[in-house]
Amino acid sequence: MTKPFRVIDTGVRPGRAQIAFDQALIEAHKAGTIPDTIRFLTFPPTVLVGRHQAIGQELNLPACRAAGVGIGRRVTGGGALYLDEGQFGWELVFHKQTLGLPSLGDVARELCEAAAEGLQSLGIAARYRPRNDIEVEGRKISGTGGFFDGDTIFYQGTILRDMDGAKMAGLLNIPAAKLARHGAQAGAQRIVTMTELFNGAPPPEAEVKEALVAAFAKRLGIAPSWGAITSEEEALAQKFHDEEIGTDDFVYGIDDPTRVADVLSGTHAGAGGTITAHLRLEGPAQDRIREVLFTGDFFVAPPRIVPDLEAALRGVELAAVESTVAQYFENAQAALMSAPGSDFARAVRVAAAMRHEPAG
Repeated sequence: MTKPFRVIDTGVRPGRAQIAFDQALIEAHKAGTIPDTIRFLTFPPTVLVGRHQAIGQELNLPACRAAGVGIGRRVTGGGALYLDEGQFGWELVFHKQTLGLPSLGDVARELCEAAAEGLQSLGIAARYRPRNDIEVEGRKISGTGGFFDGDTIFYQGTILRDMDGAKMAGLLNIPAAKLARHGAQAGAQRIVTMTELFNGAPPPEAEVKEALVAAFAKRLGIAPSWGAITSEEEALAQKFHDEEIGTDDFVYGIDDPTRVADVLSGTHAGAGGTITAHLRLEGPAQDRIREVLFTGDFFVAPPRIVPDLEAALRGVELAAVESTVAQYFENAQAALMSAPGSDFARAVRVAAAMRHEPAG
């Protein structure tokens, strides 16, 4: 049976407007008013942080403002990105039954391998590197991420046709530990562009997009065809932009929690990503959680999982953190693409241990 997908291209739009359109696609698909869809999109010079990241820790904000680049926050997890017209995004929104993939890890593998095959058809030695990168000889040409929201799957990635790597490195605070895991000493060394691979003459952008569409069709067994953007989608995107995603409250709402008095911060870095717990304790023995905020480059779904976990841990004694987190994830039916639930408890433990450290 054919699995039709609409294909659309929203062109170049400001970063926050593009993210608001992401949310519009998700909500419209959940409501059943749009079909399964492949979307292409392009950004003017923009920096984006992941949904759960502390913006002041991830971006060199003074440099971003001096450069005049847009600053936004994605609705997906993962790390900070610099985007401009030299790159474009691709994303799919579809019902989980369309492809029958049971987990977010399965979705990532199939979609990333499909995108890699599209690049291979252009003569690029691209391959999927778990958990969410497409690489050429160890250097990233596409980063990806996504989540489940009810029965809707949203998954997105980028294609690096061209980029100023030095500019990117000056705008993002790229952790040295993350670069070391990939054998790179600078952010620019970690990426590769199609311009470099084709000695300054990459294939036209339209050709690359068609190669991706053809690869998605072949690998996923779908029937994509170009379609129209609806006025309802545009109106919904504008609503999300004006009321949430385009606001500074949304973009800057998670900043540097370590600047707040009596906050203890601890980080657990596992194979699935980095989780930092920012913890405030209460009680005579300082052994009960007053509040906790989790930040990092992890992927979880649905989107409410992390704030709901933070709420579930309020008032919990430290001795019960592991059991509370385990019970929460068992009941929540979360899709953990990267870090397991136990890593959140480990991050809390690392943060709590800081209360025994001498000041200074």
